[in-house]
Amino acid sequence: MGLFMATTAMAGDLKIGFVNVPKLLEKAPQAEKAKKELEREFSPRDKRLVSEQKEIKQLEEKLSKDGAVMSDGERQKLEKEVMNRKREGKRLQDEFREDFNIRRNEELGKLQREVFEAIQALAKEESFDLLLTDGVVFASEQIDVTEKVSKKLLSGTPAK
Repeated sequence: MGLFMATTAMAGDLKIGFVNVPKLLEKAPQAEKAKKELEREFSPRDKRLVSEQKEIKQLEEKLSKDGAVMSDGERQKLEKEVMNRKREGKRLQDEFREDFNIRRNEELGKLQREVFEAIQALAKEESFDLLLTDGVVFASEQIDVTEKVSKKLLSGTPAK
């Protein structure tokens, strides 16, 4: 019993906090900036893919509408063109998705590093003994320092 009371007395001197990292990653201004950058970077390719899909659909409609009155050679040529363009479109779409995911993960990694640095800076500035993030089932508002870290991210204050 005495050991429990001594441990409790020592824990009373600890400064503990909690940071909701998913909330920070969602609301950080850097996240919005990264999202806009990805849109700017990938929008032209996305528009080309959408345009290509529309053209393929038009060719398919032409084939189904006029296929019966076309000569065998014309119909086969159009069928082959549709098939080739679909195959190429799928390849380009897969490539686009892969490139986008790689870039998104790069930006997320950069943001995670900035969040981690802001958490460390806050911990040092305010002399925290322990800051928890993931795996916390409950944290009272008294120890939730997520907003303080968010303000650090807004100000762009790096860790020292």
